[in-house]
Amino acid sequence: MVVNMLPEPLITADGFCIVQELSAFCITKARFCPANKNKGFGGYIVMLTSLSLVFLLGMLLSQAFQKIRLPGLLGMLLTGMILGPYALNMLDASILGISADLRQIALIIILTRAGLSLDIQDLKKVGRPAILMCFVPACFEIVGMVLLAPRLLGISMLDAAVMGAVVGAVSPAVIVPKMLNLMEKGYGVRKSIPQMILAGASVDDVFVIVMFTAFTGLAQGGRFSAGSVLSIPVSIGTGIAVGGVTGVLLARFFQKIHIRDSAKVVILLSISFLMIDLENRLKGCLPFSGLLAVMSIGIALQRKRHEAAARLSVKYSKLWVAAEVLLFVLVGATVDIRYAWEAGAAAVILIFGVLIFRMAGVFCCLLKTELNRKERFFCMIAYMPKATVQAAIGGVPLAMGLGCGKIVLTVAVLAILITAPLGAFGMERTYKRLLKADCP
Repeated sequence: MVVNMLPEPLITADGFCIVQELSAFCITKARFCPANKNKGFGGYIVMLTSLSLVFLLGMLLSQAFQKIRLPGLLGMLLTGMILGPYALNMLDASILGISADLRQIALIIILTRAGLSLDIQDLKKVGRPAILMCFVPACFEIVGMVLLAPRLLGISMLDAAVMGAVVGAVSPAVIVPKMLNLMEKGYGVRKSIPQMILAGASVDDVFVIVMFTAFTGLAQGGRFSAGSVLSIPVSIGTGIAVGGVTGVLLARFFQKIHIRDSAKVVILLSISFLMIDLENRLKGCLPFSGLLAVMSIGIALQRKRHEAAARLSVKYSKLWVAAEVLLFVLVGATVDIRYAWEAGAAAVILIFGVLIFRMAGVFCCLLKTELNRKERFFCMIAYMPKATVQAAIGGVPLAMGLGCGKIVLTVAVLAILITAPLGAFGMERTYKRLLKADCP
């Protein structure tokens, strides 16, 4: 009798089993990676060794930093910087070749978990501030960059606008897990503070990326069209609508056809991947935000099938254990520390200067709300971290051949190194003092 001893990663409900899933995904992608056309099976062994180093060293340094009361993500970023191509160069080319895909998967996991945990009624209670937080802080930061960068770095106002669009996005990967943790612990829940920050951070990226596209088009000699501005609400609306409808259909499907939660996770992940692919296919035809659609699927499931959504959220929280390590280590691997050394004090001053503008934007969003001074200050701290968007688009102006490309990349690197740990540390150390603990 032959006994099947192969593990079933999702069915085990063990969060670390996503390593096996991601390894299989990497091997599949690596077969089609140009860098590996002439590699034998040994190439895959190197790639799997790289994955092992990512997870083992990432978790080790994360725990080490937490022991000294620093954010664990700082250890993960440091792991990526050490293992990456700009230091020890111990990550296989196949991993780096699909780094953007893997980071996207990690973002999908955390945004789906956010949607499954987010009650839309809480956002309705917040009202106006939740909408303003989606774009006002980013606008303030871009304006701050346009005012300060020409004086500190000697660049043009248009180059400063491009830089502001790169730096202006907050990092959902840093903010969303922290807000979910606060919701579980019950801090600020009565006034819907974590929910408001979570939703605002998710939409903020859509706004900033559209502005980045518009500014880089201007820098290449194009014109700023009304269509660029209109694409912002259209992409948000289509993303929410398609995701909401998909979520409702999934809720009905899960109600009529009883399948185990592990299979639901596989279905949900697959549909999420299709949403991201749909965004890429619709570029140039219809503005559409795949990540907002992913989050909206989770929200719709939470409304229609609350108990099932709660169980799925637990599954996704286990997936996030490994996905978090993968995301931040790979973000760290994109950081070329040489650019940070070349930046000088002026770039560091600029980063802190535009952060003040961003915090002022958050403060304006919260005027005439029931939040007290401490709670408003926490919101200002929570809106500081930057990582994923800067890692994704920081090098684009340089690749496009823009004259400001190198300095934009330098400031993007600095923004990650300064604001990601600073914001995470600030949230971790202040939430008990600045927010009230309510019943979760």
